[in-house]
Amino acid sequence: MEKTVVLITGCSSGIGLGLAVRLASDSAGAFKVYATMRNLSKKQRLLECVRNCHSSTLEILQMDITDQQSVMAAVDKIKEQRVDVLVCNAGVGLMGPLECHSYQTMKMIFDVNLFGTISTIQAFLPGMKSRKCGKIIVSSSVGGLQGVPFNDVYCASKFAVEGLCESLAIVLQHFNIHVSLIECGPVNTNFLNNVQCSDPEDGSLESVDPETRELYGQYLQHCQTLFQDVAQDTEDVLRVFMDAIRAPCPPLRHFTTQFFMPLMKLKLSCTNGSEYVRAMHKFVFASKDDKS
Repeated sequence: MEKTVVLITGCSSGIGLGLAVRLASDSAGAFKVYATMRNLSKKQRLLECVRNCHSSTLEILQMDITDQQSVMAAVDKIKEQRVDVLVCNAGVGLMGPLECHSYQTMKMIFDVNLFGTISTIQAFLPGMKSRKCGKIIVSSSVGGLQGVPFNDVYCASKFAVEGLCESLAIVLQHFNIHVSLIECGPVNTNFLNNVQCSDPEDGSLESVDPETRELYGQYLQHCQTLFQDVAQDTEDVLRVFMDAIRAPCPPLRHFTTQFFMPLMKLKLSCTNGSEYVRAMHKFVFASKDDKS
């Protein structure tokens, strides 16, 4: 039986690493996985997880999604000369008051989250169209569907990804290509550690007014509590990815958690957006006594 060829970006840690291991370790050997990462010096953890037992089902490739030459070089290394399932997982975060972010930092967020995703899809889309089949699965976020304070630029990049994929899905239906967005909330990976973050203890906030600094401090406390209380285990999120990969006709959006659904429904039901803004402000900044 022919293996399903899967290429995954961002496999040095977290969801990308976990998904690569899960697919490569499939008991039926149904998948051939190309696990890609920008820096191959970080591949050791992935190799340790598979313990070098999956030489026929896993290959690790260098691929920087912000470098089109790097993307095309990876395309040329696919031995099967096709990718059945493309998982665009690589991404970076950015937290802090908008005034603190340099242009270069903001541009980097969009280069990775949006343009890197576009470049990767562009590279593999012609082959999927010619075969009239394929799946494109994109790691998104509830921050791509609703604004989150002090995540302005990150949310903007993910909102753009949502628009990209929703628009593509309409056209690609004609080619029997399914586009799926995995809407993640907080996950117990090292993603939060890799977020570009303004630290209240360093000098990056000196130019920001005291009220905004205080609100940012409250948000960081809220974020820490949220991760402690509702963050999902990676395994729970991987099950959603596996459902999207295995489903004959996966839906456009898969939610890994229902925790944020009340806010989502409020946003959709209140067309002028005011109720959502007030509710999110209360959710993040109200004291515990106010919330209870």
